[in-house]
Amino acid sequence: MSSALSSPAWLQSLRQTARDRLESDGLPGRRDEAWKYTDVGRLEVMAYPLAERPGSPDLTAAPASGERTQLILVNGFLHSAPAQLPAGVSLTRLQDAQEVPALLGRLLPEQGKSFATMNSALFEDGLVLQIEAHTDLEHPIELISLGQADGPPVAFHPRLLLVMGKGARATLVERHAGQGQYFSNSVAELLLAEDSCLSHYVLQDEAMTAVHLALTALRQDRGSRYQAVLVQTGGRLSRHEMLPFLEGEGASFSIEGAYVARDQQHIDNTTFVVHRAPGCQSQQVFKGVLAEASRGVFQGSVLVERTAQKTNAHQLSKALLLSDRAEMDAKPELEIYADDVKCGHGATIGDIDENALFYLRARGIDDKTARQLLINAFVAEVVESIADDSVRAAFLAALAQHLSHLEATA
Repeated sequence: MSSALSSPAWLQSLRQTARDRLESDGLPGRRDEAWKYTDVGRLEVMAYPLAERPGSPDLTAAPASGERTQLILVNGFLHSAPAQLPAGVSLTRLQDAQEVPALLGRLLPEQGKSFATMNSALFEDGLVLQIEAHTDLEHPIELISLGQADGPPVAFHPRLLLVMGKGARATLVERHAGQGQYFSNSVAELLLAEDSCLSHYVLQDEAMTAVHLALTALRQDRGSRYQAVLVQTGGRLSRHEMLPFLEGEGASFSIEGAYVARDQQHIDNTTFVVHRAPGCQSQQVFKGVLAEASRGVFQGSVLVERTAQKTNAHQLSKALLLSDRAEMDAKPELEIYADDVKCGHGATIGDIDENALFYLRARGIDDKTARQLLINAFVAEVVESIADDSVRAAFLAALAQHLSHLEATA
């Protein structure tokens, strides 16, 4: 790796441990339950060479930030960051951070996370973003990861460690886009201290020839709140894993997801929520639209440990199949060891509601327009929960663009 000579001893040790573990464990196969519906064995991306720092990157996919604090990664390398960050915010490269050895990787299981292990072995410009206690950020922090492969395919491994102090409040916008054929394998670790609050909005809009794998792991202390919106529209194969640990009493975790797939796209949303403290809440809602020969996957697991009495946990997956060639695999799971809880899950898969379609047509709306309205409303409802107006508009625009392709090919 190009930065190995300048890396501190602890980082070189972490990389070597990750390499050894990856060599020992190998990559997941169809017999691994967590990867049953997403076959990575057929991916040629493992042979892609590591991307080099681009000399003159194309930043057209990184719009002007306005009042946001914008950080841009290109092929995993930090390309730009503001000279001055908001008060209470600091940004450090992992190689230069002093307290990172005690924090990095602590949320990642030693087994069963081969691609996170690969990230630990191969990431280039890892970032540490710290928000001081009681800091209340008025404007979002936006992290844009761009993939660019003008010639042969390349691979890169973005890495983020976010540490929020007690009572801090912030919004993090994460966008993935690019051009060409590449493999993006990102890992984000989020540490939420007592009473902190993070709104996290993720838009995966990679090139349609790209492969995108991502893992977001978070630890929530007492009274912390995490609210996420995840939109997936790009990539020929994509998978986003959420791994939250609710460690403190009264913590709250919420995620809403929307995804749109066409052609032979494969989009996987996998979550594993661990309740370890009493009085915590978790809420998951995912909605997908699948056209042509695309495939969607939702695997939602909730583990309620014996110490997590008075847990309130719910998860729901809904998918619209617009073609008899489209496929949806849904596997919601509950594993409960406490006896004073309120938990539930559900999954629905089907075509457009004929009653709703009849209602619109009875009011003079033609069939095609009525279908478009119902499909748009189905997924747009997820994005409407984004509090920031400009972020919500950008996410809705991305959804609308991909939905228009569905409408054009219907």
